[in-house]
Amino acid sequence: MITADLISRKRDGKVLSKDELIWFINGYLSGKVTEAQMTALLMAIFYTGMSEEETFALVDVMLNSGSTLDFSDSVAYVADKHSTGGIGDKVSLILAPIMAAAGLNIPMIAGRGLGFTGGTIDKLETIPGFDTAPALETFKDWVNKNGCAIIAQSDLICPTDKKIYALRDQTGTVPSVPLICGSIMSKKIAEGISGLVLDIKVGNGGFMKTMDQARDLGIWMKKIGTAFNIETDIVFTNMDQPLGRFAGLACEVQESVKALEGNCPKDLMEVTFELGAKLLIQAKLANHKDEAIQLQRSLIDSGQALTAFEIMVDAQGGRLDELGSNAKPDHEMVVHAAEDGIIEWMDTEAIGWALVDLGCGRKNPGDSLDNSAGIEFLKKVGEKTHKGDPVYHVFNSDPGRLDSASSKLEETFRTGESSPDSVIILENF
Repeated sequence: MITADLISRKRDGKVLSKDELIWFINGYLSGKVTEAQMTALLMAIFYTGMSEEETFALVDVMLNSGSTLDFSDSVAYVADKHSTGGIGDKVSLILAPIMAAAGLNIPMIAGRGLGFTGGTIDKLETIPGFDTAPALETFKDWVNKNGCAIIAQSDLICPTDKKIYALRDQTGTVPSVPLICGSIMSKKIAEGISGLVLDIKVGNGGFMKTMDQARDLGIWMKKIGTAFNIETDIVFTNMDQPLGRFAGLACEVQESVKALEGNCPKDLMEVTFELGAKLLIQAKLANHKDEAIQLQRSLIDSGQALTAFEIMVDAQGGRLDELGSNAKPDHEMVVHAAEDGIIEWMDTEAIGWALVDLGCGRKNPGDSLDNSAGIEFLKKVGEKTHKGDPVYHVFNSDPGRLDSASSKLEETFRTGESSPDSVIILENF
């Protein structure tokens, strides 16, 4: 096969066979296909898409490039949740221990920040000592013993995706439906799960900007889940503003702990409970949504959900009591409202890029992160403000980056006279 020919054919909208995709991707892993050539193929896929046959083949190639987990001996229902990425989205940190406390097993392989969105692994690694790269048998033992564990993708699980994932982040090819499908579903299938709930973010702070784009992605995800015998539910949630009151790194872990203590913003818990309800109904631990939400509330109220989180952190070597001192910011700044009114719009993607500027994300591979960096949202869409009121509390350990990010944040919200609808759960599929 000729590398340039395959790229040209994909560029022209032709369908590549499974064998051709295997040859190309294996070539990239071995070094025979260059990074520039892989980038060209990704860009061709971005612009021309992939057929159903190609998309299924991509998932299969990524899945079979590494090891898989087997939970067939588990007496508990084995399931997971995944989000397409948003700002302030720390739902995984809250949902996994709630589900573990309910009796499910949650083997979660999570990602790092991608583009302007935050990464679950980056957040968890702000906990001193927290191990996100155990041996697979250790990971399985943690899940079976404690009900949940959250680790990073390794060279053992879907190594193809790990390498392509980083390249997508650097080449502007993140918002591609077949590439998103391949990345997410290969990792989830590799976990050996029976059930899955997908949170597809829609709006100016998500990769899917419109419901039409989101539904298209949801249809593909559902098809792939069904093909691999995974019960798959889809929830479309609003990402026209950040989720919760904090976005960043350590601050999101701290907000997650508060949520498990029963002290959390309504929007964050609404998304968490909606996704959790899907999994509890799948597991036949609840008959309907209201019953499932009540069960989740009771697990928080009783302290069982928080205990499950603490057990998970402890098992993975984390020292939760050191989180605050380890990530205390050295510098802070406040962004003020320029006039009276109601916050009627937020540019959530721009907020995400400001977070990257602060040190919460990577502009280049290998960039270090600032665990202390983040934003507290003192005002959100629909809330009244007066001229001079603080809207954002911004903090990190680098005054230069703080000044730059804060200046950009001044342009990320608008006040007006009306209060827009703030619907969080947009649709179920």
